[in-house]
Amino acid sequence: MPIRNTTERWGWVSLSIHWLTVAMVLGLVAVGLLMQELPNSPTKIQVYNLHKSFGLTVLALTVLRLLWRLFAGTPAPVAGTPAWQRFAAQASHGALYVILLAMPLSGWLYNSASGFPLKWFGLFGLPKLSAYDPDVKAFALSMHEWLFYALVLIVLVHASAAFKHHYFDRDATLARMTPGLKPPADAP
Repeated sequence: MPIRNTTERWGWVSLSIHWLTVAMVLGLVAVGLLMQELPNSPTKIQVYNLHKSFGLTVLALTVLRLLWRLFAGTPAPVAGTPAWQRFAAQASHGALYVILLAMPLSGWLYNSASGFPLKWFGLFGLPKLSAYDPDVKAFALSMHEWLFYALVLIVLVHASAAFKHHYFDRDATLARMTPGLKPPADAP
């Protein structure tokens, strides 16, 4: 598999960033839903700090992924894909990138407006995006929550479209992004 994307498929850098982001987002969602129920304790603080650090990592991976796309390009649409589906794919990918940037930023803003320091895995501190401000804190929390709902919706649409292409359209769309998955035998 090539390092760079080709006109036919995604390269290993894009695949690695994609699937690492998927794994991290799934973990962040699970922890994010459960951590609020933890009793106040040092463990809860550690869990929140890890959630923040992994969220910042998703932010960095998303920036890296966008830069890599500019450098390495993207595969051409699968032959025969209708124009409306190409547009829908571009719109959903754009929405995913916006959410993957905005969600960690809203968490960072919430943390800043709450008056807490922010350290990436305890290694170095990040600057505050806001001074302590209850109104900004409430806004950022609301945005973080709404972005979560938007993320769930867009990911469901994205994954459903990939499975539709593989199992109903029987084309190579899903196989181009999934290591080891072969296109359907009768794929065009």
